[in-house]
Amino acid sequence: MISFEEAHKIVLNQSRDYGSESVPMINAMGRVLAEDIYADRDFPPFNRATKNGIAINFDAIEHGRRSFEIKDILAAGKPTVPFLETEECIEIMSGAVVPFEADTVVMYEDLSIVKDIVTVNSIPVRGQNICLRGSNQLKGARLLKKNTKLTASEMGILASVGKKNVWLKKTPRVAVIATGNELVKIDEQPLQHQIRRSNNYSLFGALELLGIKPMLLYLEDDKDLIRQKLAYAIEAMDVLLISGGISIGKFDFIPKVLEELGVEKLFDWVNQYPAKPFWFGTHNNADTVVFSFPGNPVSIFLNFHIYFRDWLYKSIELPLNEINVLLEDAIVVAEELTQFVGVEIILENGCVLAKTVATNGLGDLVSLSKIHGFIRLSSNKKLFQKGEPVPFIPTKNIY
Repeated sequence: MISFEEAHKIVLNQSRDYGSESVPMINAMGRVLAEDIYADRDFPPFNRATKNGIAINFDAIEHGRRSFEIKDILAAGKPTVPFLETEECIEIMSGAVVPFEADTVVMYEDLSIVKDIVTVNSIPVRGQNICLRGSNQLKGARLLKKNTKLTASEMGILASVGKKNVWLKKTPRVAVIATGNELVKIDEQPLQHQIRRSNNYSLFGALELLGIKPMLLYLEDDKDLIRQKLAYAIEAMDVLLISGGISIGKFDFIPKVLEELGVEKLFDWVNQYPAKPFWFGTHNNADTVVFSFPGNPVSIFLNFHIYFRDWLYKSIELPLNEINVLLEDAIVVAEELTQFVGVEIILENGCVLAKTVATNGLGDLVSLSKIHGFIRLSSNKKLFQKGEPVPFIPTKNIY
């Protein structure tokens, strides 16, 4: 049995580079950039009005003029007027191009308009309500760095520079594999001794949040069938996420079959709770990485977010940022192993507190819906004090 720290290091050392691919921008949400993104023009590309009102040359105000004749109306998306006299003004809408001779926009709220004559009721400031060309970014400026994970704000930037297609880091082909004769399809009515295949769909959802659409497979507790299907999956996929069949029971065939198929075991037990049995290995010829987790929902959910997600982030060059939170109450640890405890995050007086969530054991799926993630308690301590900082592994967004 190895420590959590050793297991985590071994997993990260097996990270892979899957290259890059050109993807339609509309499908890029949540993916990671494989290229730098540059401004293809100044931003904004012209002097832009930021309010509805009139555009004037401030020199006229300095010379005592307060009333102006309306020459035209400019809407956003309309070419600007070719010439503007100092005694004239242009009615201008927010987002429109400010005429070359104008340098100030006065809001309608500060004006009086009678027929085609506008009177300025309060003295403006030169340059007000105009966003100057290039004041946000100049042409050629780097707007997004390679290895940036795309969120809604980055999608807007890609659209603004015309990136209809964008180069992204390739994600691995992942198979999620459930095992066990007790499992039935989710649309079947299970008998008293059966349960539905829920683990597959927990992992399916977690992978979709990472930009991966996995293949779902199911293995009955038949050694020959397991060997046949795993041989196919090893050749066809980059990563296998297997649940169940790895302990020391008489029907736990997975470790033996994997080794028979040429998957090298790198470790199989970790000094942690939950998920102490955890088989991890690689197939050198097919370059397939195998994560084989215990069958209970809590262990699978935990190991996915601790090991697989960190492995994926390292593979696609995203940072592994560890977050610390403060314990709401003291915790006493009975065993000398690394423990992971499900918690709810509470924001209180500027502090991020972790409140432990009661559970009915490792098969309690409902408890997973109540937590924001897990805290990690080191194996070399017995007592963790109230208010003590501890590492936190998020499993959902915290608002």
